[in-house]
Amino acid sequence: MASWSPARRSWPCRRPARLDRRLALIDPLALINPLHDPLSLIEPQADIDPRAAADARAVIDPRAVIDPDAKIAARVHVGPYSVIGPDVEIGEGSWIGPHVVLNGPTRIGCDNRIHQFCSLGDDPQDKKYRGERAETRLQIGDRNTIREYCTMNRGTVQGGGVTRIGDDNWIMAYVHIAHDCIIGNRTVFANGASLAGHVVVEDHAILGGFTLVHQFCRIGAYSFSAFSSTIAKDLPPYMMVSRESAKAHGLNREGLKRHGCNPKTVNLLRRAYRILYRENLSVAESLARLSEMVEECPEVQRLVDFVAQSTRGIIR
Repeated sequence: MASWSPARRSWPCRRPARLDRRLALIDPLALINPLHDPLSLIEPQADIDPRAAADARAVIDPRAVIDPDAKIAARVHVGPYSVIGPDVEIGEGSWIGPHVVLNGPTRIGCDNRIHQFCSLGDDPQDKKYRGERAETRLQIGDRNTIREYCTMNRGTVQGGGVTRIGDDNWIMAYVHIAHDCIIGNRTVFANGASLAGHVVVEDHAILGGFTLVHQFCRIGAYSFSAFSSTIAKDLPPYMMVSRESAKAHGLNREGLKRHGCNPKTVNLLRRAYRILYRENLSVAESLARLSEMVEECPEVQRLVDFVAQSTRGIIR
């Protein structure tokens, strides 16, 4: 082992550890004796993609605890004191911050950023759960940002077994996503938003801070909830809601504009909103009127299908 010299004031560089020896707990003897070589006790752990070998020491912090059955792709960063359990797969280029706990079965895609103190893939908080671990999983897509203290549970056998997060979602601190939820793509969850079990959130939806969503509800595409909204029925696409017992408060015009919706389409969707919410029609009568608009405005078809398929009823 190379010796230390006061004149050099540093240890000589070592070659990178072998790929299958680089993931281990920090050796406590190294904290007591500076001449002790912590690499001498490193043992094989997780199944690591060989492409990660060149920068292995820079990617995985030696203080992380990684189960031998975990699978970690190339260019994955794992911060100190994170714990990665068995049957967890992490895709290429993902960043796992410090103090993150990942339990399996969990599949995490590529280029995700998961910040400190998150707990992902643990058992569902459902009294019907009887330990069917192998039949339940959490699946996370690509390029999601998951901020501090978020929790996401695996699915349940009764709910299909899968909690699924899509791609390019922005999930802020303290968000809870319960068992069997299905999240689309490019959604935004502001701080403290919480979903009960079996909730579906469609693409481009935005949940304001501390929004609460009842189990089995659906949140339509391009919809928006104001902070502290309590949603107990289905929220149709394109709509805005607010208040403790959420009520509709217009079309999400700003959100539609930001996603490139042209002014003509926005005006037609405003007409659809008035038919559904301002003309005192029954749901069946509203659907008949909205169906007449589909040819002129194909985007209305999404609204028609959503309302027609609602089993809990829609927020009105």
